[in-house]
Amino acid sequence: MFKNLFFAAILAALCAGLLTSVLQQVRLTPLILAAETYEIDEGHTHTHQESEAIAPHSHDEDEWMPADGLERTAYTVLANLLLAVGFAFVIAAASLIFNLPITPATGLLWGLGGFAAFSLAPAFGLPPGLPGMPIAETGARQFWWVFTAGATGAGFVLVAKLRTWWAAIIAIALIALPHLVGAPQPPLEETGVPAGLAAAFVSAVLFNAAVFWTVLGLAYGYFNQQISGGAQ
Repeated sequence: MFKNLFFAAILAALCAGLLTSVLQQVRLTPLILAAETYEIDEGHTHTHQESEAIAPHSHDEDEWMPADGLERTAYTVLANLLLAVGFAFVIAAASLIFNLPITPATGLLWGLGGFAAFSLAPAFGLPPGLPGMPIAETGARQFWWVFTAGATGAGFVLVAKLRTWWAAIIAIALIALPHLVGAPQPPLEETGVPAGLAAAFVSAVLFNAAVFWTVLGLAYGYFNQQISGGAQ
């Protein structure tokens, strides 16, 4: 069973990672390049959130960055594939630990749950940011992101496994807890990035995330069934 889940995870990750990379080049990269023109201070710390599910990060001018063009695209594709494989293994581990099967019928639910836990819920407190926009301290942001994703995912698993009224109440409390605590807030700094451009970026990132998780869940369920069926 573990070998079937492993190969299904790899195949599903390839589908989701490659499609996400195409969408990023079409929708996200032009917005990022446009925002970079508004950066006035060359040493200003900023964030590149081309990936839809990871915690935001910051860098300065002393850190290495891939060159624009083919090199940048290649590293983006590689990062997306590695990210997809990592999340596919998370799904596989959850399926095994909690005995929740992954089939074509349940794959969509797995995908929607992953999108809500790893992208949508964290975005309520830490919306995706463009270069040149102020951000909170990196460690605090990463901790809150992990806290939010973990609590939301735990709530979904609890409901899926137990399916009782009291489990639903606990799940709601878990999902709400990170937002009651509150996400770390960025410093009050002016930014030259237009509000419309920032809003378009948030919308594009969440759309890309929804596609990523939907494809990952559906493809995982499909390949898992095909490989398991072929092994019987």
